[in-house]
Amino acid sequence: MKINRCVLASRPGNDGEPVAENFHVEEADLSEELIDGHVLAKTLYISVDPYLRCRMNEDTGTDYMQPWKVSEVLDSGGIGVIELSRNSHFKVGDIVTSFNWPWQTKCILDGNRLKKLDPDLVDGHLSHLLGAVGMTGLTAYLGVKEKGHVIPGANQTMVVSGAAGACGSIAGQIARLLGCSRIVGICGTNEKCSILTSEFSFDEALNYKDPGLEERLKACCPDGVDIYFDNVGGEISDVVISQMKKNSHVILCGQISQYNKDVPYPPPLNPKMEAMLKESNITRERFLVLNYVGQEESAIAQLSEWVRTGRLKVKETIVHGIENTAGAFLSMMRGGNIGKQIVQIA
Repeated sequence: MKINRCVLASRPGNDGEPVAENFHVEEADLSEELIDGHVLAKTLYISVDPYLRCRMNEDTGTDYMQPWKVSEVLDSGGIGVIELSRNSHFKVGDIVTSFNWPWQTKCILDGNRLKKLDPDLVDGHLSHLLGAVGMTGLTAYLGVKEKGHVIPGANQTMVVSGAAGACGSIAGQIARLLGCSRIVGICGTNEKCSILTSEFSFDEALNYKDPGLEERLKACCPDGVDIYFDNVGGEISDVVISQMKKNSHVILCGQISQYNKDVPYPPPLNPKMEAMLKESNITRERFLVLNYVGQEESAIAQLSEWVRTGRLKVKETIVHGIENTAGAFLSMMRGGNIGKQIVQIA
């Protein structure tokens, strides 16, 4: 059987910006012979996320993420439908997901590494199971719940950077649902600012590309910042941290501004910021969803309910076709998406 797939053609280098030439789409043969325990699945959706940039390097800098190999097929979160099965847990027609779904049109997968999905959780919007009711939603929900220390009625202000992206747009809404009284988003276009306030119920949104971010943030948060959901790192984070209150909390979710630089994760702050954290007793701890597997089921149930009842608004940027997967990833790395970036394969 002929399939199309996307492989890593070359590495951008630890300090390089990824380019289209780092990826290659090719035709390949897929055997239709299944060994016991395996399934043949047709790929429906692929998720592209900022952390994948680390997998383009020879060393990801973490022990829980494997680097992609040159000339081999790429993988990330994905969803597919089973077409043939030799695994007693799965039948033809089942919708399944994996964190290591190959970037190819059809694939043979070990059933032990798959999870069956319930389309009713998202009223049939399967792609939401990669976003708001999947890993993205879990990251936002558990990040705010476990590291944000939201206290209903305490009049807290939360700032979100990368606020119009997959995780930021969900995190701001969740903070509101959990009892935060003021939500301010930072993003990169006026269109995104407008969507944050009109659709995602943020109180204010700031375009970081406009001059005077520091003064504008101060005007939005006159009493200072209680919680900072950090998706970007770098200069934007320095501006936010400099306005945080005593005993406040940084939720360290991502550092997209630093992913094309050869620095450890999480990237160290400059000495002035480090001193500020210490002085004001601000927590800034690495946050990993993998540390909260015991809460996954209840968190997904809560996210599903919020999405189905319209209390949590979801936006997606969808491109079509395996040949556009790399382009979707590159666009997302440059902020070309609003909400979750998804590639629909079939």
